[in-house]
Amino acid sequence: MDEKSKFIGVVKTKSMTIAEASRRFMISRKSAYKWIGRFDKHGIAGLADLSRKPKRSPWAMPKAMSTKLIGLRKRRPRWGPGKILAWLEKREPQLELPATSTVGELFKREGLILTRRRRRFPAKATPTNLQTPLAPNDLWCVDFKGDFIVDHRRCYPLTATDAFSRFLLGCHALESTSTEGARPVFERLFQEYGVPAAIRSDNGPPFASTGLAGLSKLGVWWMRLGIRLERIPPGKPQYNGQHERMHRTLKAEATKPPEKTFTAQQRRFDDFRFDFNVERPHEALGNEMPSSVYSPSSRDLPSKLAELEYPAHYALRGIRNDGSIKWKSQNFYVSAALIGEVVGVEEIDDHLWHLHFGTVLLGVIDGRGRGAIKLLPVPR
Repeated sequence: MDEKSKFIGVVKTKSMTIAEASRRFMISRKSAYKWIGRFDKHGIAGLADLSRKPKRSPWAMPKAMSTKLIGLRKRRPRWGPGKILAWLEKREPQLELPATSTVGELFKREGLILTRRRRRFPAKATPTNLQTPLAPNDLWCVDFKGDFIVDHRRCYPLTATDAFSRFLLGCHALESTSTEGARPVFERLFQEYGVPAAIRSDNGPPFASTGLAGLSKLGVWWMRLGIRLERIPPGKPQYNGQHERMHRTLKAEATKPPEKTFTAQQRRFDDFRFDFNVERPHEALGNEMPSSVYSPSSRDLPSKLAELEYPAHYALRGIRNDGSIKWKSQNFYVSAALIGEVVGVEEIDDHLWHLHFGTVLLGVIDGRGRGAIKLLPVPR
């Protein structure tokens, strides 16, 4: 403004011509006449910079659309612009929807998006022993969400998802992580959705143990149903990343604050499950809902477990009530998880035998040392 005022001063006092003043103040003749015209019309106030906002914007979002989008965001505060637009497109296909970036700017202006510092994570290696599902029920992911207090008791949400479709198969409020509480949940899931080809879990109870091959009572039952067991590396929850991401949403929307009773908390889990499967678009599914991608397994839960089959040259032994077997006149402990099951012993050398449970190699019996026969871990 100071420079513009000085320019007008030398022009109006005629101490310089317009051409000289333009060169002196290093502006174009066009700008010079523009400033003179504004001064003549509005006085000194006319020299202020004018707004560059267009008088008319054919791409501006209609008021009704912005109101609808803001209302949806307030109802779904954890849905981003892309998810909200995908939800709208499926339910009101006649609408002319704005771009995702435009909706994002709208939410920022309305204070509906809080910016957070981006956290840097190291590159993650890809595990070689975990398989990628190609169809529904190729792989289920299971876990317990971190516990919290409900009605003065610990609540442990047991969750299961189909890895291919992201379908949340179940979310059950349990009072412990015991096999006794978890097995009935999986029985109901298998009855409703069939038996999957594989189940992925962490290495904690009741899914795994510190015993041979990490087997637990629950894992042994799954194996008897023909389910392949997948376990992520210890302390590496990112290997079950999409299930962990679901847990983050579950925690935010269904546990904060917790309900006053287990019954009310379970109802809240059921409502979340419906919303997650039927209402919420998922970017990984091309903004489809999991319920439109998932279909139950063709493998029904059998009423009776089939007997395990071993090659004819295996020697069969039953696991006794103390978790041990008798072999070559010696008793040795195998696993409490296998009590009542049948294992196969395969000779591989004069003093070496492989110990199998179904298709799983449990360990090596080495009879060459002094004293009792030892069960050695299988080399990895």
